[in-house]
Amino acid sequence: MDRWLAMTTFVRVVEAGSFSGAARVLKVGQPAVSKTVAQLEQRLGAKLLLRSTHGLTPTEAGLRFYERSRIAIQEADEAELAARGAGSGLSGRLRVSAAPTFARLHVIPHLPRFLQSHPDLDVDVVLDDRMIDLIAEGIDVSLRMGTLSDSSLVAQKLASSRRSVLATTEYLARAGTPCVPADLVDHETVLYSQTNNTWSFSRDGVEASVLIRGRARFSAAEGIRAAVLAHMGLAIASDWMFAPELADGSVRRLLEDWTLPDIELWAVFPTGRMATAKARQFVEFVRNVMLESD
Repeated sequence: MDRWLAMTTFVRVVEAGSFSGAARVLKVGQPAVSKTVAQLEQRLGAKLLLRSTHGLTPTEAGLRFYERSRIAIQEADEAELAARGAGSGLSGRLRVSAAPTFARLHVIPHLPRFLQSHPDLDVDVVLDDRMIDLIAEGIDVSLRMGTLSDSSLVAQKLASSRRSVLATTEYLARAGTPCVPADLVDHETVLYSQTNNTWSFSRDGVEASVLIRGRARFSAAEGIRAAVLAHMGLAIASDWMFAPELADGSVRRLLEDWTLPDIELWAVFPTGRMATAKARQFVEFVRNVMLESD
């Protein structure tokens, strides 16, 4: 059997989640895809896929084979691209992960421009606030915000944004405007589930910490954003999260004399693997988008 064809077929089956989906991508009949995978399993002496009414799920052996095969195909594509020259354009599939709120506001609206520049490229965007395993999920590059605690990560800093106490003008009209950090104890606040109730500020070398009360907690940034826009209270958030509302004045920054640490945007690549040309060009695209929005 053609090993390269078998590897390519199997990768497409896993990514499509079905034989029929892979057949459409490969432009062949479904029986040919099923036969190729069956021959591959026979050759390897291992079951690679579990079939159920919900679709196809890779076994442990299948996941290992998928990841190695995907890397091999990717590196072959990179070799061809290098031989042809970077000007020949990008092709294949790029898998990107990003936080849902950030991607919805700052990445997805600009994706048509990126795809138009690379008509032979497909992009899968995995939206998740979690720090997912890039290799296990087959991610080429992840857009992450905050401090990177793992020093082994291969990362590039793309941009940074100020963080502030933010609230809607409607909430402030009802509850009043805090002037100093101590005023926050009299306000409703919206919190991340994973953070504590102490907010710390600095001004001219002086630090102030406030134990605030928050009746609503959310596990994801989208929840924080929705709660603030529902006038539920104050939140600490980046300008990125409320860029449209800060621009139109419906959300205001508070305590602007007091500062909080900035938040940083990073492009993170799978450890132990060279970043692909597709990932590098996407990262450069996002960097330019963020510069344009400053």
